[in-house]
Amino acid sequence: MNFYGRDFLRILDFSEDELRCFLDIAKKFKEMKREGRSHKYFPNKNIAILFEKTSTRTRCSFEVAGYDLGMGVTFLDPSGSQMGHKESIADTARVLARLYDGIEYRGFDQKIVDDLAKYAEVPVWNGLTDECHPTQALGDFLTIQEHFGELKGLTLAFVGDTRNNVANSLMAMSAKMGVNFIACGPAELRPSDEIVAACRPIAEKNGCTITITDDIAELESRADVIYTDVWLSLGEPQEKWGERIELLKSYQVNAEMMNKAKDSAIFLHCLPSFHDLNTSIARDVNKVFGISEMEVTNEVFESDKSLVFEQAENRMHTIKAVMFLTLYKKEEK
Repeated sequence: MNFYGRDFLRILDFSEDELRCFLDIAKKFKEMKREGRSHKYFPNKNIAILFEKTSTRTRCSFEVAGYDLGMGVTFLDPSGSQMGHKESIADTARVLARLYDGIEYRGFDQKIVDDLAKYAEVPVWNGLTDECHPTQALGDFLTIQEHFGELKGLTLAFVGDTRNNVANSLMAMSAKMGVNFIACGPAELRPSDEIVAACRPIAEKNGCTITITDDIAELESRADVIYTDVWLSLGEPQEKWGERIELLKSYQVNAEMMNKAKDSAIFLHCLPSFHDLNTSIARDVNKVFGISEMEVTNEVFESDKSLVFEQAENRMHTIKAVMFLTLYKKEEK
């Protein structure tokens, strides 16, 4: 397959075979990393990573992946770039493409990363937008594949705020890979009709289903993977906290919910997680609402079923695969 020069903007842009190729290459890179084998294939390349929204895992994954591949990496946050302020997205893209071999963007509107890709003559990689989080979904599916061995026929249940960017990309990835997807959360926070309409025909073609429900009983004896995300998004105003907690408290992932899933079920979370009181936000919520755990209990988070830190590591390996495949030209070997 030839990925050279392609952008990585959303899961729906790629076929099942192409997505499997990303996972296969990521697995090889993980083996090389674990064995200490050098894979600095791009010593003369440089990449720019643009962050309008802060992150730990995404930034570190892109930086370490870039360094492991032998590239120079420039990090730009809003204070280090004029993009969208003094300089248009189009002009920023054309400037950076003259200086760098690839551009990552993590921020807000999907149109920003789409416009970067439109005007930059180098690959652009989506590190997160309001619409989707494709590198997260790749890392998650590498984790699921490593644990179960095969993907087709499994059932992934995303519990809680099922309209968010992670849930959108997981739904798309599930449809592409033949994995049954359950979006289980309150009706007020259900996925958009657009993403469901885009994914359902793909799922039908690949022999899997997409279920949208507010009934936790749908997980019973079905779910191989229980996945959740924070109830309160970064930067969300405090006045929304009470409303969101009230909507989602019935969808907390706890031991009772895990027991409804298959005995072999695993727990995943894209992190960060409010499973204890060891963060300032969690302590603030506790003072106001009297709860010490939010989207997942500490019991589940720290259990043997939880693969959240393997999942976090796999972000780097899959991001490395995306960058390698979109930058690699056979004649450069």
